[in-house]
Amino acid sequence: MYLGIDLGTSGIKAVLVDQNQQVIAAHTEKLSVSRPHPGWSEQNPNDWYEATLRALDALRDSHPEALAAVRGIGLSGQQHGAVLLGENGAVLRPCLLWNDTRAETECSLFEHRFPLCRQITGNIAMPGFTAPKVLWVARHEPEVFAKVTHVVLPKAWLRFRLTGALIDDMSDASGSLWLDTGRRLWSDAALEASNLRLAAMPALCEGTDAAGRLNAELTTRWGMKEAPVFAGGAGDNAAGAVGLGAIHTGDAFLSLGTSGVVWVTTDSFHPGGNHAIHSFCHAVPNQWHQMGVTLSAAASLAWWSRVTGMDEKALLAELPEAPEAPSPVLFAPYLSGERTPHNDGSVRGGFVGLTQDTTRAEMTQAVLEGVAFSFRDALEGLAESGTVITEADVIGGGSRSPLWTAILASVLGVTLHRLANGEQGGAFGAARLARIAVTGEDVSTVCLPPERVASIAPADRLSGPYRQAYARYRALYPALKSIP
Repeated sequence: MYLGIDLGTSGIKAVLVDQNQQVIAAHTEKLSVSRPHPGWSEQNPNDWYEATLRALDALRDSHPEALAAVRGIGLSGQQHGAVLLGENGAVLRPCLLWNDTRAETECSLFEHRFPLCRQITGNIAMPGFTAPKVLWVARHEPEVFAKVTHVVLPKAWLRFRLTGALIDDMSDASGSLWLDTGRRLWSDAALEASNLRLAAMPALCEGTDAAGRLNAELTTRWGMKEAPVFAGGAGDNAAGAVGLGAIHTGDAFLSLGTSGVVWVTTDSFHPGGNHAIHSFCHAVPNQWHQMGVTLSAAASLAWWSRVTGMDEKALLAELPEAPEAPSPVLFAPYLSGERTPHNDGSVRGGFVGLTQDTTRAEMTQAVLEGVAFSFRDALEGLAESGTVITEADVIGGGSRSPLWTAILASVLGVTLHRLANGEQGGAFGAARLARIAVTGEDVSTVCLPPERVASIAPADRLSGPYRQAYARYRALYPALKSIP
C-alpha cells in the first residue's frame, strides 16, 4: 500500500493506492490563504502540518488496515513558496506563496546580480519564484532575514515536519531559481545573488529516491506496521505528469484547469529563452520538461459564469457542439495578468469587437477561444525554443467540454486525446513515486498512461480562419498594456 500527499494552495489531499494502482481512499482538508496587502499571498506552514494530520487521521478512521499497511509515502506540492527557518527549525514568518507578486522589483535585482540566470536556471526571474521573494525579505524585513538558517520549499518543509529530514527533489527545486537545472545541483552564483549560502539549502535527490522515514510518533499514531519510506516526491505539475505517465521524451499534455499548462517532457535541458517558458527538471531521473502557463484558463469561464449569472453548462448549451467559425468577438484572458509569454502580472483582460448585435453566445465562445489563443502563445514560445508539439493529452475540468477541446485542437493545430482517467492529480503521482522508492521498480513499469478514449483532430476548414483570428488576438496585449 502506498500513500500520496499533495500540498495544494486550497487544501491537503491524501490518497491511498494499492498494489494494482487503484485509489482505495482519499481525503482532503481545506486550507485558507492570507492576503494582508494587495498582491500578497501567504500561508502559515503549521496549518499545512495540522491539515496533514487531520487528513491521515481521517484515513486511519475510515481505512485503518490499509493505512497500517503503507510502505511508502510520496509528497507533491505547490511550488515556489519561501519557508524561512531559524534555529531548531522554527518558522520565522508566514510562507510567501507562488502567487505572491510583491517581489517584482527584486526580479530585476536578482537578474542584475546573476546575469546567467536564464541560461543556468532555464527561467526568467518572476515574482512567483522563490529567489526574488527571499530578496524581498532581506530588503524589507532585515530583522527576519538575519535569523535565517535554512530556506525550503513548501513540501520540503512538510517532509521536515514528518521525518526530520531537510531534503527536496529536483523538480521542486527547479522552481526556486537557485538550481543549475542542467547539472541538477544548487548554483552557488544564484544563491549568492540572494544573499544565501549552500548551507541554507536542503539536500537534493531525485523524485524516485528514498528520502527519509516517517517519525516514530506518527508511525504509532496511524497504526503503521513500520515507519514508511518517503520518496523524493515532486512539484505539483511534475507529480501530475508522473500520474499521467508523461515520463518519456516528447510526451505532452495540456491541463485546462483553473490555470492552464502546456507540458512537454524532454531528455535534456532546454532553457526557455525570453518567452516565459519554464524549463525544469522532471521528477524522474535523466528527464527534464518545458512548460508554458496561462494564469486564467477555466477560471475565465468561471468568471464569465459569475458575470452572466448562468452556470457554465447553461452557457455552453447555447453554443454548437463543434465550432463553425471563430467568434466575431475577441477576449483577452488576462484576468490575473499573464505568465507565458508576457510575464506580466499587471496587465488585465477584456472583450474587443462588441456591437449592438453581439450575443451572449458569441461572448461565451470568445472566452473559450481567448483561452485557446493563450495556449497557442505557449506553443509558439515552445517552438521558438526548439520544442514542437504535434499531439497531446488534454486534462482538467475544461477538457470535459467537447466544444472547448475541439476549439483548442483547431487553434493549436494539434491532435488532442481525451483520457479515461486523467484526473488523479498530484497525490496519485506522488504515490507512484513512493512505490518506486520502496520497490526499486523501473519507472516505465509503474508510470503507465491512462487509456485514451477519444482523439480530436484540428478541423482543416477552420485552420485559416483561426490563424487570422489569432493574428488579431496577438494585437490585444500591446493595446491593453498601453492603457494606464
